[in-house]
Amino acid sequence: MSDATIWFVIIVLGIGTFLIRFSFLGALGNRPLPPVVLRLLRYTPVAVLPALVAPLVVWPQATGGETDPARLSAAIVTVLVGVVARSMMAAIAAGAITLVGMLQFLG
Repeated sequence: MSDATIWFVIIVLGIGTFLIRFSFLGALGNRPLPPVVLRLLRYTPVAVLPALVAPLVVWPQATGGETDPARLSAAIVTVLVGVVARSMMAAIAAGAITLVGMLQFLG
């Protein structure tokens, strides 16, 4: 590809991204959203965080994309402690301790 093509793609994607965001924030920013939309927006972080973490657990780069029992067990412990204790810090600590322990145990 030529430099002009790359810059054209970058500029078009930038304009497209701006228009997508403006359509929601600029056009609707000064109006109250319907209650159903506000209720659905509360679930956005709950949907995005697992989508970011799951590939790193199932196909970690540290193992060349192979599933690793240490990372799977740490993820399971993190979720279980988070659900039972309802504490983010306890879940993170339990997951980290499990990951380090399993990596040491499995070699």
